[in-house]
Amino acid sequence: MKAVRFHRNGGPEVLQYEDAPDPVPSADEVLVRVKACALNHLDVWARKGLPGVKIPLPHISGSDISGVVERVPPSEGQIRVGDEVIVNPGISCGRCDKCLLGKDNQCRYYTIIGYEVDGGYAELVKVLRVNVVEKPEGLGFVEAAAFPLVSETAYHMLVTKAGIQAGETVLVLGSSSGVGSAAIQIAKLYNSTVIATGGDETKLARAKELGADYVINHYEQDIAEESRRITGKRGVDVVVEHVGEATWGKSVRALAKGGRLVTCGATSGAEAVTDLRYVFNRELTIYGSFMASKGELLKVVELVKSGKLKPIVDSTFPLKEAGKAQARMESSKHFGKIVMTV
Repeated sequence: MKAVRFHRNGGPEVLQYEDAPDPVPSADEVLVRVKACALNHLDVWARKGLPGVKIPLPHISGSDISGVVERVPPSEGQIRVGDEVIVNPGISCGRCDKCLLGKDNQCRYYTIIGYEVDGGYAELVKVLRVNVVEKPEGLGFVEAAAFPLVSETAYHMLVTKAGIQAGETVLVLGSSSGVGSAAIQIAKLYNSTVIATGGDETKLARAKELGADYVINHYEQDIAEESRRITGKRGVDVVVEHVGEATWGKSVRALAKGGRLVTCGATSGAEAVTDLRYVFNRELTIYGSFMASKGELLKVVELVKSGKLKPIVDSTFPLKEAGKAQARMESSKHFGKIVMTV
């Protein structure tokens, strides 16, 4: 098969479009012919290399995958060869207490397809049968690849962790990202007032098209001050935070008394400073959030099927131009998901 692999860590130039061995599925795995694969920042971090994380080389990235079933386990009775599917990117052991309680994203053996195992930057990928989900009917392969990881992450952050309630005000950082664009839509489904941040007028206009009630240019305005001005000095109930170091202090200060901050990432850096006086004086709650359970992705799929949640695609690239696709992601010029077609 053809695949994009890197044999060493580095910039986009280390990505090579080349021949690679076809994956050989085990008895409980499905072989999927990839039609589209969306990018995530995880792809860039893996390519550059992360301290303390050993990724087998050569490596095939790609966590968000849509495609057609090529081979199924002998005993499989539900999915068939030729079925159009999406792939749940989270892998867990399926046997521990966390997995059996439906909290498989907390499994100690948890990993992500395309991170520590080969992913979808290829013509073929093998995945566990439990990770295969029927593609929503009427949705193209590009759109189908654009929503799983970011949408389930945003759902887990807002619904499961923060416990969003109707009438609350939600501040969404980085609205042009996959998580940000999904979070705006999910917050509006819960009848919340949404304040979204972005880096230019075009991105802010797109955020308003998705449902944001107010927007903040994070390069020209102070996020905390603007949030408190918009809310009549009250502050926001929930902050969706994934930027990290650059926005952390302002995110904390933007919260109302009893507010909740939920974070799933640290794109700008992990060394964030917290003024504890805000935390205890305002009785704030800070939640960590990592991916989502397999059951939560199924809930997200239903939202997509009903048209209540729409995948946002920024641009598409052919697989052989993976380097250009990742360079666009690193430039932060995109709004929504960058998707490669295979």
